[in-house]
Amino acid sequence: MQPLPASDSPDKAVHDVAILGAGIAGSILAAILSRNGVKTVLIDAGTHPRFAVGESTIPYTSVMLRILAARYGVPEIAHLSHFSTMRSKVSSNSGQKRNFGFVYHREGEKQVANEINQFVIPVALSTESHMFRQDVDSYMFNVAVRHGAVPRLGTRVSEVEVDGSGVTLAVDGGPSIRARYVVDAGGHNSPLARKFGLRDEVPQQRTHSRTLFTHMIGVRPYDDCPAGRAHDNPSPWHQGTLHHVFDGGWVWVIPFDNHRGATNRLCSVGLTLDPRKHPKTDLPAEQEFAQFLERFPDIAPQFRHAKAARPWVSTGRLQYSSHQVVGDRFCLTSHAAGFVDALYSRGLTNTTDVVNSLAWRLIEAAKDDDFSAERFGHIETLQQGLVRAHDEVVASSFTSFRDYGMWNATFRMWALGTVLGTLNAQDALVRFQRSKDPMIWRELEAQPHPGALFPASVGFNKITDAAWGACRDVEAGLMTPDRATGELFDLLQDDGYAPPPFGLHDPANRFYNPNPARMIRTMHWARRGSAAADTGPVVAGALGGFLRSRLRRHS
Repeated sequence: MQPLPASDSPDKAVHDVAILGAGIAGSILAAILSRNGVKTVLIDAGTHPRFAVGESTIPYTSVMLRILAARYGVPEIAHLSHFSTMRSKVSSNSGQKRNFGFVYHREGEKQVANEINQFVIPVALSTESHMFRQDVDSYMFNVAVRHGAVPRLGTRVSEVEVDGSGVTLAVDGGPSIRARYVVDAGGHNSPLARKFGLRDEVPQQRTHSRTLFTHMIGVRPYDDCPAGRAHDNPSPWHQGTLHHVFDGGWVWVIPFDNHRGATNRLCSVGLTLDPRKHPKTDLPAEQEFAQFLERFPDIAPQFRHAKAARPWVSTGRLQYSSHQVVGDRFCLTSHAAGFVDALYSRGLTNTTDVVNSLAWRLIEAAKDDDFSAERFGHIETLQQGLVRAHDEVVASSFTSFRDYGMWNATFRMWALGTVLGTLNAQDALVRFQRSKDPMIWRELEAQPHPGALFPASVGFNKITDAAWGACRDVEAGLMTPDRATGELFDLLQDDGYAPPPFGLHDPANRFYNPNPARMIRTMHWARRGSAAADTGPVVAGALGGFLRSRLRRHS
C-alpha cells in the first residue's frame, strides 16, 4: 500500500475515510469504521449539541440498529434500538413510542370518531422511541470518537479535489485534510452534490410537500381533547407518534414527556403541506400554523395553550434527488443523496440501510487499497431504490388523504409492507445470532427489490405496484377514490401476504394490533403453508426466533 502525500500543512494525518457531517448518520458510520480499524476523520461545520428533527423511530429502524451493532461489533448503537436503553444509556430526554396514530380530518368540520387508524407496536417485540436528537446525535458522535474517529467540529470544507489516489479537502482557515475516500453525510447542503453537479434540476419524486416545524411546550395530549376522548383506539395517542391527516397534508405530534420519569417537557410539532393545494405564503410560520388551526376545529384544542420553545422553521419544497450518488473515491449517504418527506419516519431507516451496505465495503476497501467505484455499485442501486420506494408510498398517501376510505386502504398497504420488511430484517438477525455466518448479510443485499418496503418478495412488490398504480390513476383523474379503495382492498384479500389474524382485509377494522395471540397465530399461518413461498419462512423465522428468546428469558 502506497502512502498518500501529506497535505502541505502542519496537519500531516492521512486518513482512510473522511466523513462530512457529524450527525447521526455520519457518526454511526464513523463509529463502525473506527471500531473495525479504518482510520476515519469526522468533519462538521457545526458543533454538538444542536437541534435536529427526524425523531421518531420505527421497528425496522430498530432492527437495523441491532444489526449494525451485532455485525460490526459496536454495542453502543444497539442502545438506540429500544426505549429502555435509550432512556438509561443515551438520554432521559427522549420519549417512548408505542404506536403510529392517524386521525383523519376535514377542513371546517368536526372529526368523525371512527375515521381513525392506529398501528400498535407490540411491546413484546420492541418499544420504539422519540429521539431527542440533540442528545442522541451527541451520544453517537462521542461513541465514534471513543472508537478512534478523529473529530473535526467547527470545520467548514470549502473545496473537494479528487485524484487517482485520494481526496483533498480544503478547509476554511485551516490545513487541508487528506483521505483515501470521502463519504458525504451532510444532508441537503451536500458539498459533493454541489461540487460534482449531482442534483437533479427537477426532483424526480412524485411527492410535492413543504413543512414548518418547531419544538413546543404545553401541547395537550390528544387523549384529553374532546375529539380524542371519543376514540376507542387500543393504545393512547400520547404514547406514540400522532399524525393528523387531511386533504393536502398532515401534522406530526411527537411528545418527549409521555412516560413516567420524563425529564423533557418539549413536543416536536410539524405541519406538512402540498403547496399545490396549500400554496406557501409570506406569513411567518407561527402565524401560518395558527391560521391552519382555525380551519380544523378538532386539531386546534391540542395546541390551545402551546407555545413555541424555539424559532419556527419554514421550508420550500422538501424533495430533492440526485442522478448519481457514487463516484470515484466518493459516495453520498441517505439525506445527502435525496429526500422525500418525514411521513412514516423512513429517514433514519434509509440511513441505516445504506450504512449497513456501505460500511463493510469501506472496511474491505481500506484493507485492499481498492476504492474503485465499481465495488460500491450496490450503494447506488440501494440508495436510488430507497428514494423511489419511499416516494411511492408517500405520494400515494398524499393522494389518498382526499378521501378517508382510500386512506384507510392505503394505510394498510403501508402497514403490511413495513411489518413484512421488519420481519425480513429480524429473520436475518436471528439467523446471524445463531450461526455467526456473515454471508447472511450478503444474501440480504441480494434480494430482488433493493430499497422496497419488503425487498425479499417479488410477489408482494407486484401487489404494491398495483396499489400505487391505482393511487396514481386517482391523482391523474383516471379513477375515482371509491374505485381505488375497492382495488386496494381486493389486493389486501391475498392471504399469501396479508396474515389473516390482523384483519387487514376488513375496512371496519381500523387498528393493526399485533398482540401476542395474533403473533402466535401469524407464526402458525406462516408455518403451515398458507403464506407465499417468499414470505412464510421469513415470518416464521423471525417470530419463531423471538418466541424462543422469550421462553429462554422466562425459563
